[in-house]
Amino acid sequence: MLPIELFSHDAETRPVPAGSHLFREGDPGGAMYVLKSGTAEVLVGERCVETLAHGSIVGEMSLVSPAPHSASVRATSDCEFVAVDEKRFHFLVQQTPFFATQVMRVMAERLRATDALLRTG
Repeated sequence: MLPIELFSHDAETRPVPAGSHLFREGDPGGAMYVLKSGTAEVLVGERCVETLAHGSIVGEMSLVSPAPHSASVRATSDCEFVAVDEKRFHFLVQQTPFFATQVMRVMAERLRATDALLRTG
């Protein structure tokens, strides 16, 4: 998880009601999102591969390697997400090296989890 304090003062949030999607697998990328409040799940097909809580990030791969989203994110409770576009992402990486390390850590953990799922079926 990222230090949520980096985003706690963001007035602009994207509300996502419970049961609705922030984005769907195959949608165009272009932003990373930080979960400011609520809970959500990451779905590959209909399979939940991760549960998100306060401070979790999603969509980070689309900033590092532009491509459509490889998973869907559905709110399990009413949520608020903060969008981080490419310009802000680069600013945060330059100004807060810990931010970049945390994003890479999240990506590595997700890769390991996906690998484990594939090995166990």
